Amino acid sequence: MIPTSSDACAVPGGSDVDNPSIDIEPPGCAVLIVGCGNLLRGDDGVGPILVRHLWERGVPDGARLVDGGTAGMDVAFQMKGAERVVIVDAAATGAAPGTVYKVPGAELAQLPPLQGLHTHSFRWDHAIAFARWALGDACPQAITVFLIEAHNVALGADLSEPVEAALENVIGLIEAEYLSGLRPEGDDGALRVEFTADGYVRLDVRLAASRFPSDAIAAVVRGADLWLIPLRGPRSGGLLLKQRNPVGDRTTLVREVLDDRIPVGVRAAFWDDDQGALRIPLGPES
Repeated sequence: MIPTSSDACAVPGGSDVDNPSIDIEPPGCAVLIVGCGNLLRGDDGVGPILVRHLWERGVPDGARLVDGGTAGMDVAFQMKGAERVVIVDAAATGAAPGTVYKVPGAELAQLPPLQGLHTHSFRWDHAIAFARWALGDACPQAITVFLIEAHNVALGADLSEPVEAALENVIGLIEAEYLSGLRPEGDDGALRVEFTADGYVRLDVRLAASRFPSDAIAAVVRGADLWLIPLRGPRSGGLLLKQRNPVGDRTTLVREVLDDRIPVGVRAAFWDDDQGALRIPLGPES
């Protein structure tokens, strides 16, 4: 007798024959970024810390981030469906601390076979070797590895200064080569924001995603303009842009910044490239 779906839950090894099309595979993505390493051991945690920094800066549609330091072998299955994979890990080659190595996929073809793998020492080469073994032909071919030479991997240590500087360098490389093309372009020629009577300023979804991907901002009045300046993330302080509607528009409370003098309604704005800020003139509109 074939068990029903309710029977299958009660029978060891039973299968749910009423739901044969359940898809448990990860969604595909344009780029998958994996940070490998141990957060508890100083510079060895540079991969997961980099993933956290990228998360704070805002993840564009089409990108996914994975903390390989805690996900273990699951990283390999996360790779399935990714067009490109970027792995970041610490290195211990004896070079100067903070040295960055970029290992393109073509040089990864001769990695040794999978051996000696366990979840407490999961490294970048393990991730690739296990993915090739587990996924076979479905393993992505476009894989790039960034390695950062460690200085201090003592238990409980913070990132050393040279490794922290290298981390910022690698973030810039990843943003330029893999993420910037996924971010929406703002229509900077005709920007509009809306001030509400209760003291909020609203940015449409495209403007917010293109200029304020971390949803963290500083708001200041300079001269006759309100300046909205993007911050790296919530830990930098400032204000949070909160989602206002299902479309993805963002709002933040600026009543105190404007001393309760709210120019209610839709206002023209412009992006100041030199200052890296959205500027909103507060004077009478012509």
